Amino acid sequence: MKRILDVPHWNENMNIRLRLTLLFAVLVASIMLAFSLSVYYLYNQFREQEFNKRLRDKALTTVRLFEDVGGITEELLHDIERNDLTTMYKEEVTVYDSNNKVVYDSGKEPYIITPQLLAQAREGIDFSLRDGDKEIIGVRYVDKRKQVLVVVAYAIDVYGFSKLERLRNILITGWAVSLLLVILAGWLFASDALRPVSDIIEQVKNISARNIHERLKARRHKDELGQLVATFNDLLSRLEEAFSSQRNFVSHASHELRTPLTIMMGQLEVALLQKRTVEDYQQTIKDAIEEVKKMRDLINGLLELARINNDIFQLHFRPLNIDDLLWQVRESLLIQFPDYNIQIEFDESQEEETEFKIKGDKSLLQMAFQNIMENACKYSEDQRVNVSLLAHSDTIRISFTDRGIGISEEDLPHIFEPFYRGDSSKSRKGHGIGLALTQRIIQLHNGSIRAFSQLGKGTRFVISLPL
Repeated sequence: MKRILDVPHWNENMNIRLRLTLLFAVLVASIMLAFSLSVYYLYNQFREQEFNKRLRDKALTTVRLFEDVGGITEELLHDIERNDLTTMYKEEVTVYDSNNKVVYDSGKEPYIITPQLLAQAREGIDFSLRDGDKEIIGVRYVDKRKQVLVVVAYAIDVYGFSKLERLRNILITGWAVSLLLVILAGWLFASDALRPVSDIIEQVKNISARNIHERLKARRHKDELGQLVATFNDLLSRLEEAFSSQRNFVSHASHELRTPLTIMMGQLEVALLQKRTVEDYQQTIKDAIEEVKKMRDLINGLLELARINNDIFQLHFRPLNIDDLLWQVRESLLIQFPDYNIQIEFDESQEEETEFKIKGDKSLLQMAFQNIMENACKYSEDQRVNVSLLAHSDTIRISFTDRGIGISEEDLPHIFEPFYRGDSSKSRKGHGIGLALTQRIIQLHNGSIRAFSQLGKGTRFVISLPL
């Protein structure tokens, strides 16, 4: 039993071409079978109705002839019937009087009819029966003496059944031949329909990390496969960008980590070249500690960036007041850097009772706001930043404005890339991680961050968060 259960379902081992062929064949075969059965059924109904009409005409003709001949012998009547071209195979006509007695029978084996059916026929309700190959009808007839007679006729429709059998053989043969043609046509159709897919598969097989810049080509750009190719090309573009960012990240991280290590190693090696005073050794140690702090800050930034970019990172969302959060960040920065000048303002058009409440992670938002405030003060000669809040119907907009060195137009599109530092910022301490970290935090809160800057005139960062 276990062995049987382990066998995969046959449908799972089929390729799409075979599956499409079988589905197409089953669908068309079902339609053709339904059509053939309908034709056979309708023709059988037509044959039965036509034969019953002939039986009815035969019954009425016979009873009228029986009534007209009167005293003519039955042998003469039989001769007349035998010479009738409308005679059917094994036909027999029986006439019953009002007492259900047989007054005439054209054969030797009259079909026995129940009194209930005879009574039904006398009331004007004709009946039709089927007994094996025999088809029987009963009709009402009123003779010249106003006597109600019942005429029962039966026969076998040999000619009709032979045509019905011929039609059945034609339909079965035609259905079988058509099914073979449908399977062949379905296979060709599926092959043609899946040829673009095969081309795409071959193109995808040839793309690797070494030539990820290549893109797929589609025969038809407006159909579903063209849309699939366009979507896959967009995916390749994002992957190429991710690979490029990863390479740059590793390269910059290695460079940033190697620089303080090189400096410390050089300082320590110089200190060992000759004997020095205690003050010189202390200064060397202090310089090494400063480089270690830089490495610590860099590693902490990398860990935070990796932690936030991790898919399993869990945010602790809770209701927060943005204005309170900004004041807390301001106080924390002023403790570390007393010379900083951080002004928090509200828009004059804003109502006093407006609440700047959102749902977010407190520690992450504090980190984001602190990065922007610290950068604004660090890159400004007056070490000043103005923070303004404005609440709209569904968002909060926070602006951070400084009058610092500014960012050039060439550097502005890249400032949120990890380790990217523009020419104007290289004279200041930093690693280029803060803004990348800030952007990711804002994105995790379903917000957006934009930067506006002019070189030498200052920079303004605008953060929008949903209420």
